[in-house]
Amino acid sequence: MQKVSIIISAYNEEKNINPLYLDLCEVLSEIKLDSEIIFVNDGSTDRTLLYCRELQKSDQRVKIVNLTRNFGHEIAMIAGTDYATGDAVIFMDADLQHPPRYIKDMINMWQSGNKIVLTHRRSNADNNLIHRLFSGLFYGLLNFLSDVKIPRATPDFRLIDKKYIDFLKRFDERDSMFRGTLSLVCDVSKAPVIKFDAPRRRAGKSKYNFIPSIKLAVNGITQFSVRPLHLAMYFAIVMGLLSGSLGMYAIIERFFLKNPTPGYATIISAITFTGAIILFVLAILGMYIGKIHIETKKRPLYFAEYIEKYDEDNNKRG
Repeated sequence: MQKVSIIISAYNEEKNINPLYLDLCEVLSEIKLDSEIIFVNDGSTDRTLLYCRELQKSDQRVKIVNLTRNFGHEIAMIAGTDYATGDAVIFMDADLQHPPRYIKDMINMWQSGNKIVLTHRRSNADNNLIHRLFSGLFYGLLNFLSDVKIPRATPDFRLIDKKYIDFLKRFDERDSMFRGTLSLVCDVSKAPVIKFDAPRRRAGKSKYNFIPSIKLAVNGITQFSVRPLHLAMYFAIVMGLLSGSLGMYAIIERFFLKNPTPGYATIISAITFTGAIILFVLAILGMYIGKIHIETKKRPLYFAEYIEKYDEDNNKRG
């Protein structure tokens, strides 16, 4: 019998674990497949792990990958794939903004021959106009500067066949962006897409505010493209031309037009602007050098305890 693994990344989602589990059980009862539910506890500081362990008392399908600290959403999903045993893997978050009812549609598409099934978030009840503007800026900047195109509003709520999971496991990178890595493996634009509306959170707060989103965009750009380095070169060329033109203008005005060279303030402004460009270029170089430094160390992506079944002693210690 075919088996499906559902990987759920959770960070401080204690109030959402049980409602999510009940919704999953309802959906899985309609699907005639073997299944496992893998909760990846991403270093939660609340009772998320305790609630997950309680579910194991009555349901042997529940597995737990307990990360020793918060490694981030991307690494949490990778950790889940390392322990998944299904013929297909479904990724979702624990905040209930990825409605479990669409899992049935994903599996139907998979059984029809589709190896990858994506989702498209039409709306998010928790997002206001500012969030939508920043989201548009995020994807616009990412796709402009990166060589790998990532469809807008396509979250990690998706199904991936084991064949492609095995492909993804070949990537030995310390800093990864799951959505972009999948685009390197295959043409995701040809994958079927399920559209959904994300409901409001029942509890807790979103972990993706402005700063984490910017960090994710920078990581995605530097991971999948060297285009920023090309832009830095273009900046250098433009600044060289401007500096040369300014120098020629000063020479012509001083020696041919017999006018004193104006502009102490102009010279200072030009030097300041040039210095800012140099610092910007050095920052870009520094980001790439920093990534090389981290990659060459070959440190483990994460440290985790795999809890396959309920253990009374472990539960007391937790």
